[in-house]
Amino acid sequence: MVAYTGIKGQNILIVSSDPSDPTEGQIWYNTTSNTLKGYANVVTNAWASGGSLNTARRGGVASAGTQTAALGAGAYPPFSAAVESYNGTSWTTNPVSLPSARANNSGVGSQTAALSIGGNTPPSFARISNTESWNGTSWSGGGNLPAATIALASTGTNTAALAFGGGIDPGGVPQNTAVSQSYNGTSWTTTPSMNTARRGLGGAGTQTASIGFAGITTANSAATESYNGSSWTSVNNMNTARQYIAGCGTQTLALGFGGYTTSTESWNGTSWTNTTSMTTSRGGSGGCGTQTSALAFGGGSPVPLAITTTEEWTGESVQVRTITTS
Repeated sequence: MVAYTGIKGQNILIVSSDPSDPTEGQIWYNTTSNTLKGYANVVTNAWASGGSLNTARRGGVASAGTQTAALGAGAYPPFSAAVESYNGTSWTTNPVSLPSARANNSGVGSQTAALSIGGNTPPSFARISNTESWNGTSWSGGGNLPAATIALASTGTNTAALAFGGGIDPGGVPQNTAVSQSYNGTSWTTTPSMNTARRGLGGAGTQTASIGFAGITTANSAATESYNGSSWTSVNNMNTARQYIAGCGTQTLALGFGGYTTSTESWNGTSWTNTTSMTTSRGGSGGCGTQTSALAFGGGSPVPLAITTTEEWTGESVQVRTITTS
């Protein structure tokens, strides 16, 4: 029999408290709890049902926050100004709505410090350039987008955001855009454009380190682009082309889901991998969180039906586990 030190090149540590920065595969004996523990890769990769929204909504729900502290604002049908917050178990309708009803607006930030960006309004689906900021209590007007835009992607925070892609309407002629712009909490500044114009795309990351993926050009797209704060670079495509996808995470650890499918894909900074599908096919849904702890809510399933369904994602993670004889 080979000793543990021969396999891992180190002895089993004897400690009074768990190490603060263990490495995967490390094992130690905790003398305080009298237990043998290890740091192991735990694969869950599953969607589970969460609490339902109070208002069925689709059409690019503006989303912000985490799986246990999320915000959803706007969407249709009908056009809505309703705002709801999620505590990890149930949704609560906020007493303060958006300043006006809208759909296809994008969201960024946290549950208590968020932005609603762009969208369209009733009754003619007119595009708007409005940016509204949420402080956990009220909405206030921010700097307008350079152009009225729907179905764009956004990443970052409410004071350091990036918005890119979407649909514009110059001269009354609808078209997709590749425009990218950054927000400093007060105003928008145009940054280098994406390589592919599209709307209904997903995004993940920060103002200076983002990815944009999928969307619709003249057809559903699987294209992925990475932004480093100076320029956009085309990288590996998603496995499934789709539009009105939701996404979350970082530039190198992202999750893309829905897009009028149940398909879920995980991004490792280089390539996309198909993983466990959602229970409910949906597009234009809300989405927020991280690659290992995400939230999907609302959406169309199928078009034009708006749903209240929420799903919670638990992905692969590395965790401390107690080692037993069972």
